[in-house]
Amino acid sequence: MSPMVWLVAMPSRQSSLYGLAAHGLWLLGLVLLMDASARPANHSSTRERAANKEENEILPPDHLNGVKLEMDGHLNKDFHQEVFLGKDMDGFDEDSEPRRSRRKLMVIFSKVDVNTDRRISAKEMQHWIMEKTAEHFQEAVKENKLHFGAVDPDGDGYVSWDEYKVKFLASKGHNEREIADAIRNHEELKVDEETQEVLENLKGRWYQADNPPADLLLTEEEFLSFLHPEHSRGMLKFMVKEIVRDLDQDGDKQLSLPEFISLPVGTVENQQGQDIDDNWVKDRRKEFEELIDSNHDGIVTMEELENYMDPMNEYNALNEAKQMIAIADENQNHHLEPEEILKYSEFFTGSKLMDYARNVHEEF
Repeated sequence: MSPMVWLVAMPSRQSSLYGLAAHGLWLLGLVLLMDASARPANHSSTRERAANKEENEILPPDHLNGVKLEMDGHLNKDFHQEVFLGKDMDGFDEDSEPRRSRRKLMVIFSKVDVNTDRRISAKEMQHWIMEKTAEHFQEAVKENKLHFGAVDPDGDGYVSWDEYKVKFLASKGHNEREIADAIRNHEELKVDEETQEVLENLKGRWYQADNPPADLLLTEEEFLSFLHPEHSRGMLKFMVKEIVRDLDQDGDKQLSLPEFISLPVGTVENQQGQDIDDNWVKDRRKEFEELIDSNHDGIVTMEELENYMDPMNEYNALNEAKQMIAIADENQNHHLEPEEILKYSEFFTGSKLMDYARNVHEEF
């Protein structure tokens, strides 16, 4: 018997006896689904990240899981998948076996559906989003422990700015011993202009992560704030200021719609490039008007942007839940049902399961 037999709709003309049987199959299906999913997760991406260069380990990442904007102000295109799948994102890559992916998706559905009524409400989705966001944070804490050890060679529990600078420049190809000696002797470092600019930006971020009293020594917790500002209130404010600084064209320290939707630097050379630019404007306009500009006055303040980017903001999580449900809510009942989540699987997982959704009754 298929583990997802509970998806089969029972025609209304059947007797209540068949209704009881269907309910029993629903419960049996859940048990079988849980059993079918109890296989080791695909951690290939985690292993690849661990094998990356040291530069990638000690540099603050441009992309932050579960945060709506990238560090450069671009929209996070994977946001909905990140807050729906959590740390299981690798399980839905293109190489995954389709039938197993469908089962995994239905296992997730059953977990979100807390009251087991075979549909997901906005409140249930909100709770799930908060849970998956917390998962990303715990993953960041775990990775930070490894990264902190890489830049704290003496193991004293503190990393000085000079220690970090040595490791950073070594990751850029400089001789670690020579750089350490030069810093110790207060000699001028011979680095190119681009590297010097990166160092200056990193130093500003280092100061922000250094809790009072400032000593330029970061603990493991402070180093986490340095790498992942999204989970520190003070660093989130700093991150917002950086984004506003980059997008603010008139220097008023807030963003208008034209400033937010301004196209990135570059020339549109062909129709494909024009289509990309058109999509850029469309997506950012929608985000600005519907989600970021909370009082709808046409201006986004730093406070509004901070609230929008805060991954642990419960109000935002509820809005996201409603938006995610609306994308797939074909019967307009304000809930998400199994057939709908399968049909719109690409939105939730990045993988297309359209054929399966169309033939779901025939297959099961």
